[in-house]
Amino acid sequence: MVNEDAVRQALASVKYPGYTRDIVSFGLVKGIDIVSGDVTVKIQIATRDSAIPEQVHRDVTAALSKIEGISSAKIDFDIQEPAAAPSGAGAIGKAVIPGVKNIIAVASGKGGVGKSTVSANLAVALASSGASVGLCDCDLYGPSMALMFGTDERPLATEDNEIIPIIKHGVKLISMGFLLSDASPVIVRGPMATRYTQQFLQQVMWGDLDYLILDLPPGTGDIQLTIVQTVTVTGAVIVTTPQEVALIDARKAVSMFAKVNVPILGIVENMSYFRCPDTGKCYDIFGSGGGQKEAERLGVPLLGQIPIDIATREGGDSGAPIALQSADSNEISASFASIAGKVAASVR
Repeated sequence: MVNEDAVRQALASVKYPGYTRDIVSFGLVKGIDIVSGDVTVKIQIATRDSAIPEQVHRDVTAALSKIEGISSAKIDFDIQEPAAAPSGAGAIGKAVIPGVKNIIAVASGKGGVGKSTVSANLAVALASSGASVGLCDCDLYGPSMALMFGTDERPLATEDNEIIPIIKHGVKLISMGFLLSDASPVIVRGPMATRYTQQFLQQVMWGDLDYLILDLPPGTGDIQLTIVQTVTVTGAVIVTTPQEVALIDARKAVSMFAKVNVPILGIVENMSYFRCPDTGKCYDIFGSGGGQKEAERLGVPLLGQIPIDIATREGGDSGAPIALQSADSNEISASFASIAGKVAASVR
């Protein structure tokens, strides 16, 4: 006998055109009806490209034909109009988040380059400028925003099962770190990671925001693809260090965003140099000029160069991001204020 599990397993082999992920994990399969060997699959797709449902139809038909016991197969498509990108952005996505004007992804192809530090300080700097800001920690496996903002509060939920974000330093926050203890690992497969990411984006009471900053995990995997398939991303900020091994992976992140039509707002070169506090001499520990050359190669701005700095590290560990300090008296805070200004100007 044909059963739903067998049909769903077959559908999981059908890739969404242009992606490595399948239509089941993307949440496009909305229903499976089986009556005496007659199978009807309901699929919902948001696209203006007629070739996409045609390709999906062919691939689904081929996948179902391999299941014994199916006498007929029907694919019932629900083709929806994609949401328009805000503020002239070229991004694509299934939906906008009500009340959120701009969604800014902070990404890197490599871990350990300071992406979360940049995300936290960018959010604080934007909030300090008077903007309303939210920060979504999309790194489910290595969440850090609870520590970097110095709070272990647990978020509450409304009667409608909407999550109420934590507010700290003027920024609305959501992170897996608020839901788990420090020692609890997140052990989930791709589909569950997709579900958590979608909940963080769509089931949080973000309210009216000028900017929602997304702190992405390293790489170009399930979570990144889920985000660009779920919401309209205004643009991406790429974080790298000057060394070539980091730039190689940063290029992969840039290439991924290019394939899904998300504009690159610019590059932040982190750990650019170390200034010795005793002598004031600068040392290029990870090389020099890599971020500038990459920005020129891509034709995007170099948003800023952030040095290795003890106070920046201490601020992240103590829950007080360096951008909270006055830009008039702190060089690093001034750099983040400048980066925030450039990001804001690029999406107006």
